[in-house]
Amino acid sequence: MADIRITNNAELHRYEAYAGDALAGYCEYNLLTDAIMFTHTEVLPENEGKGVGSALAKHVLDAARSEGKHVIPVCQFIAGYIRKHRDYADLVRPDIQRAFKI
Repeated sequence: MADIRITNNAELHRYEAYAGDALAGYCEYNLLTDAIMFTHTEVLPENEGKGVGSALAKHVLDAARSEGKHVIPVCQFIAGYIRKHRDYADLVRPDIQRAFKI
């Protein structure tokens, strides 16, 4: 899926991925003082296996980096993405890495 557009819906505390005009998935979060806690990522069934989840994960982690926020990956999808893409591990404090096996 090449045309994935991701926006931050701050009112709902989630990043939303769109394929065209249709919602394809989202990543929910809670903002903390110096961190962002990702709590749940959902890809709608008709968009599974099309790279939506990976696009969301990359986008939200890049956004956290650009905002100078640490990441708390409560969401197992985000935690798994960080495990596979070690260049994002520095966003997770060492104590949090141990807790989530990063």
